[in-house]
Amino acid sequence: MIELVIDQRRKDLGGFEVGRVLPFAKRRMIGPFIFFDHMGPAAFEPGFGREVDVRPHPHIGLSTLSYLFEGEMTHRDSVGAVQPIRPGEVNWMTAGRGITHSERFEALREHGGRMNGIQAWIALPVEDEETDPAFDHYGADTLPTYESNGLWARLIAGQAYGATSPVRTHSPMFYVHWQLKPGAEADLPAEYPERAAYVAQGLVEVDGRQFHEGQMMVFEPGQTVRFKAVTDAIVMLLGGEPIGPRLIEWNFVSSSKDRLEQAKADWRAGRMKLPDADDQEFIPLPEPPPEPSPL
Repeated sequence: MIELVIDQRRKDLGGFEVGRVLPFAKRRMIGPFIFFDHMGPAAFEPGFGREVDVRPHPHIGLSTLSYLFEGEMTHRDSVGAVQPIRPGEVNWMTAGRGITHSERFEALREHGGRMNGIQAWIALPVEDEETDPAFDHYGADTLPTYESNGLWARLIAGQAYGATSPVRTHSPMFYVHWQLKPGAEADLPAEYPERAAYVAQGLVEVDGRQFHEGQMMVFEPGQTVRFKAVTDAIVMLLGGEPIGPRLIEWNFVSSSKDRLEQAKADWRAGRMKLPDADDQEFIPLPEPPPEPSPL
């Protein structure tokens, strides 16, 4: 039933730690999901440094999906969107042929508090890789929810459990937020060929084994998966139909190596427009690692 277990790898992004889950060497994608970062959890005092902010940077060939459990950040992009995101809301940005954006923490910097959330990247189908860039925001009250017997659930994106999220997706997928009380049980049906579950908080039991915060279970297709919460738990369910292999380099995703090289050249040469509301700085293209010295 469980094909693979992936443990998050903690990474410091300049005063703010994330737990990186995807991509993973043994499993690059789950359905169209190609990147999965657990932001925090972290607590900040008022007045923390601006090095925590994510300066303007580019994307192609994907959609970014930001979702918070705690905290607040503000999105600014090159199609003109300026949008705070708060717990339970969705920021969905489609990069397509190219977009730039930043994520700033002004409200958190002013008041202090906790930051805890997930940023996922969803690769676009080949026919949509060069679509026009776009941004959409969805309030928490627009997303389907369900509650029964110690389970509370929200359908963030896609289709699952007979419900459809209003979030504008590009391929068959699902993304669900579960909150479970101790002893609560819930099933993940065998609806999609590629499925995974990430434990964002607490301890759960699956197939006679226990899994803790920071672990992602990747499931074999064809079987319903039963979860039981050992403690209060938050579990994120994700997956969908595979869309084919993708290349990923820095912030760029594509089915074409040449397209990745073009995107890198465009960013290096300053040909990608910065956000109008945040155009005074940017993240440079990382230098390639040095060639190994000859023996």
